[in-house]
Amino acid sequence: MLFSILLMLGCKKDAHLPPEFYAFAVQSGVHYLDLKNGNANQDIDPANPLRIQFNFPVNESSLQGNLQLLNQQTVQVPLQFTLENDKQVLISSVTPIEHLQSYTLRLTANIKNTDGTGCTPADIQFSTKGGLLKIDSILAGNLQLKTNPPAENVSRNFSARVFFNQSLDPATVNTSNIKVFRNGEFASIQVALIQHDSTLVVTADQPLKHFEQYKIYLSAAVQGTKGFRMLEFSQPFYTEIDPTPKFPVVSDEELLNLVQKQTFKYFWDFGHPVSGMARERNSSGDLVTSGGTGFGLMSIIVGIERGFITRDEGVQRVKKIVSFLKNNAQRYHGAWAHWLNGANGQTIPFSTKDNGADLVETSYLVQGLLTVRQYLNPGNGEESALIADIQTLWEEVEWDWFTRGGQNVLYWHWSPNYNWEMNHQISGYNECLITYFLAASSPAHPINAQVYHQGWARNGQIRNNNSFFGYTLPLGYDYGGPLFFAHYSYLGLDPRNLSDLYASYWTQNRNHTLINRAYCVANPLHKVGYSAQCWGLTASDNQNGYNAHAPGNDLGVITPTAALSSFPYTPLESMDALKFFYYQIGDKLWGQYGFYDAFNPGAGWVANSFLAIDQGPIIVMIENHRSGKLWDLFMSAPEVSTGAQTLGFSF
Repeated sequence: MLFSILLMLGCKKDAHLPPEFYAFAVQSGVHYLDLKNGNANQDIDPANPLRIQFNFPVNESSLQGNLQLLNQQTVQVPLQFTLENDKQVLISSVTPIEHLQSYTLRLTANIKNTDGTGCTPADIQFSTKGGLLKIDSILAGNLQLKTNPPAENVSRNFSARVFFNQSLDPATVNTSNIKVFRNGEFASIQVALIQHDSTLVVTADQPLKHFEQYKIYLSAAVQGTKGFRMLEFSQPFYTEIDPTPKFPVVSDEELLNLVQKQTFKYFWDFGHPVSGMARERNSSGDLVTSGGTGFGLMSIIVGIERGFITRDEGVQRVKKIVSFLKNNAQRYHGAWAHWLNGANGQTIPFSTKDNGADLVETSYLVQGLLTVRQYLNPGNGEESALIADIQTLWEEVEWDWFTRGGQNVLYWHWSPNYNWEMNHQISGYNECLITYFLAASSPAHPINAQVYHQGWARNGQIRNNNSFFGYTLPLGYDYGGPLFFAHYSYLGLDPRNLSDLYASYWTQNRNHTLINRAYCVANPLHKVGYSAQCWGLTASDNQNGYNAHAPGNDLGVITPTAALSSFPYTPLESMDALKFFYYQIGDKLWGQYGFYDAFNPGAGWVANSFLAIDQGPIIVMIENHRSGKLWDLFMSAPEVSTGAQTLGFSF
């Protein structure tokens, strides 16, 4: 009975108490604080205001002095209050909340609701996250380095100021945490802080190497004051070119002679010891190339005429090559494979199904053979025998058979295992004009004109006639494609007055070259190193393998053969490029067999390779620029006139 009375009295008393007034949520950004466990409230962003939600409307005037934010020294942080609605209070600090600090949000009983009820007291603890130390800019002189694409032409006497958004902790600023390097090679540097420790000065002790990609690097160990930390940072940049000539300056004619002589070594010193043929590249071992050998044969004429070798030495090398082609090298309906074993003449497959005849490579080889034939002296017994052997090889190529049963087009490949499965028609415009020209010129297996007009010219669809950078391109792809299109067919085939129904081939090749150069000067993709002196996009090695570089396939790779093999078309522009390649960056680019195959300044890469199909056109086209010798020899062949008449060419 007594218990029941007490219970009734207690219930009666509770019924007269006002409802409890309290904060039920505290939010920072999208993060809700744990109101009981302060250890759970880590990495709170100090930039975010705190939003407190109450269960009843708040008396705004009661907040001042009673809603407190205490730092870890229990000192109050001055606050501003905004009542967003009658139950939600937004608070922000008058002075910045610091990073990596502990704070207590204190709600006292003196905070009232609109009915005068006091708030349930609470201490809500949290700690702020570290601030982000940011690099605002990097200046080397007046040049901004914090850019994309990376800055070029940075002074080799390197000194850079790195501007931060906060002061740095001097104890973290040292050469263990800050580097300037290229390809794993670290420059010796000094580091210092200025401007209230918010600006870092990085200075190299010695000039950096020229025309190289460097990186300025700061590790995450570099820290700011007041809990500011930075993420690991790396910024590439490219140094200026050292204008000092890397080799003695000689006359232009002496320079051309030097380039031809050094490049000739590829075919002479590095020719295969058994066959004499040209190796595909300087790492090919026994693998030799039929097309590259055709270029090499033409270079032997240059070697004789320029005095690099004697005539007898040249004739003996030609004799070795011709004998091997006649007696050892596998042939398929008279045509050679792309690759051969230089020791035994067996085909080396270029790909699985490309293990037989390659008519385009055969045409490059025949172009060289016919040019040599015209050079040899029929009055000399040994040379006369060579002329006869070359004539036999020439006549045995069954050009018409490669129409695949009489179609009006030539096919590139045939395999003894896969027949015509490669199914690659030779159609223009590209590097293959010489293939059709020789096929029409053949004394034993010629094609008719319809094969050329329908197969190569595609009934006129070969035409372009659009203008690029102010130059009209008669034929082919927009912007012309890779520059070897203007070289391979024209080592012997003289384009100076060559024309047919579709184009003037001098205009085609000259404008193609000028477009290629103008594209590099315009440099729409902001590739590193391109300029009026550093230009030329064509097929070559690159840092990832091999590719046909062109304005439509610009990978940042400059290939010296592109500009140097264009000497006949752009003598002034090509000479500018030659002087740049030799005098300015020859310390990187000039090697045992002339210029290395290619380089990509943006990737900090220079090839260590030499390729027959890139070295050969340099020698031959420079000679055609200087004397027209190879053009005159090839065009003197009576069969060439026959082919030109068949196809409707004038020259």
